[in-house]
Amino acid sequence: MNADQNFKAELSIACELARVAGAAILEHYEGPLNIKQKNYADDVEPVTQADTIANDLIVTGLKREFPDDGILAEESIDTEHRLEKSRVWMVDPLDGTNGFIDGNGDFAVQIGLVEDGAVALGVVYQPLSGVLYRAVRGGGTWIERPQFDPEKAQVSSKKTLSEMRLAASRSHRSPRMNRVVMRLGFRDEVQRGSVGIKIGLIIEQQCDVYIHLSSRTKQWDTCAPQVILTEAGGRITDLFGYPLNYNVPDVQNRNGLVASNGVSHDQIIETLAPLLDEFGRQRV
Repeated sequence: MNADQNFKAELSIACELARVAGAAILEHYEGPLNIKQKNYADDVEPVTQADTIANDLIVTGLKREFPDDGILAEESIDTEHRLEKSRVWMVDPLDGTNGFIDGNGDFAVQIGLVEDGAVALGVVYQPLSGVLYRAVRGGGTWIERPQFDPEKAQVSSKKTLSEMRLAASRSHRSPRMNRVVMRLGFRDEVQRGSVGIKIGLIIEQQCDVYIHLSSRTKQWDTCAPQVILTEAGGRITDLFGYPLNYNVPDVQNRNGLVASNGVSHDQIIETLAPLLDEFGRQRV
């Protein structure tokens, strides 16, 4: 059985749920929005009714189709129950809530599947453009655009850091991130919201690297984007070059992340090391 057949039902249902959730999100895009603030230990994040409606649609669908699987979803209460499961769905119903609130189009629905701690499947859907990225472990990454046949994705082959384009966040850049950009020598960048959209820029060869210094991304932010990137030939690690962990008790990626086309990934990690030292960053 080939890789695509392995997760054929899971992929079909994940794509369908992503599109259904995306349609529900767009019903609220013009507002009015009911915006609340979620408090984490070291962060505050906005949440709207679109987040919770999309979350409920996806979680209900996954529970109906795969009742034996665990689920970790951003707008659902997390319990240790998922840690006993070998298969766990990681759901970010609206990645890029700030972009949704600002009306700039930078938001996506993300559904990923982890099997025995390793990412196995991922779907990232952008409701506004209708673009969907999908990948299954061992089956490559595919881009679906409205009115076009699915297209296989492949990252760029750029290896000189100064020639690489950075996928950067729209939010105000920290002085530390300025130091990183200067040290690595990036001269060109594209600013977008949502982890999935920035990873999408890499698989579409519009960018070559994305660096997130903070510990604020969660497992549901990176699960689906990770398999979409790696199946297109790219690589993702924490800032220190170690793999990201999934279905572990702490949902945060506390060691940041580096995503790239993979060609000069080790060089990026090595160049970052003295800066992280200087910043007092240690791997936890």
